[in-house]
Amino acid sequence: MVTNTAFVFVKPHAVTPETLEVVQTELTRAGMRITSEGEVSAETIDANQLVDRHYYAIASKATLLDAERLNVPEEKFRKAYGVSWSDVLERGLAMNSKKACEKWKMTPTQLDAAWQQAKSDGKMTKLGGGFYCAKMRDCYVFNGFYMTMRSKFVKPGTCIHYYVVEWESEKMSWAKFRGELLGPTEPSTAPETSLRGIIYNDWEALGLKAQPTTGENGVHASASPFEACAEMNNWLGTPFAETAFGSVLLDAGIAEDTVKAWSVDPQVTYGAPAMRITGSLFDALEDTDADYCAALCEMIGADGVSAKDGIRIVAASVLGLALGFLLPKKR
Repeated sequence: MVTNTAFVFVKPHAVTPETLEVVQTELTRAGMRITSEGEVSAETIDANQLVDRHYYAIASKATLLDAERLNVPEEKFRKAYGVSWSDVLERGLAMNSKKACEKWKMTPTQLDAAWQQAKSDGKMTKLGGGFYCAKMRDCYVFNGFYMTMRSKFVKPGTCIHYYVVEWESEKMSWAKFRGELLGPTEPSTAPETSLRGIIYNDWEALGLKAQPTTGENGVHASASPFEACAEMNNWLGTPFAETAFGSVLLDAGIAEDTVKAWSVDPQVTYGAPAMRITGSLFDALEDTDADYCAALCEMIGADGVSAKDGIRIVAASVLGLALGFLLPKKR
């Protein structure tokens, strides 16, 4: 048996005694062992930019990186706005969303309204995955929608309530954990017995102020063992070596710097020389159980993997092996 470990948290809008009781009951009923539980306050989330790191691909363009540090595709920008990116930078007309709020003394809600208006006016363009720009007040702002999303996590007096859970993969696959126990991102389509489905349908009885939406869908859960490792490091400050999956990667010889770099979902290239694959690391690992996920991480981290090696790694993962070592098992 292979043990999976995930990080689950109830989002601020849904943190009520009734919701927490439902979540704990359903996790336990599904055979999950809750190994750790607690809260992270909005003040801590804001001060340490925890939500920004959690949604790094989007947040990096909105809050973490100044405009001059963004990798803006010159041709796409020029085609969209008829001006060069270098000229915009020289004139000081570009800023991330956080700077826009500060410069214009806007609340996140006000910035989002201005962003939506720019979108309606045809002044918003997509520059890449999770990377958007809108022309607002003769300036160019990046990912303006994110500040409203962020504000829901940093509202004073609120918090997330988290659970670290573990279970055997033979009892429930990771795909079933997310698809059936958690439920899809859009809660209105979630199974009635899933956590998101229950919260969506019973929101009034659970003490929520409004029915859940795609953005505020009640509960988050890691999409893979690797994401669980990254999320525990981010939200709880747990060293990679002290997480169940992180210790497996380090024992396999994957450098801690690599694990850290992977935690913000970079683009990675891997696979047989004749069939190279490039894409999101998180997407490559999504819904995999710990043994298969570890094997994929080893393959992605290897330098110059041959087609034969790639086949050997995948075959090893099916047997519950990750390149020659057995993953920890519960007996």
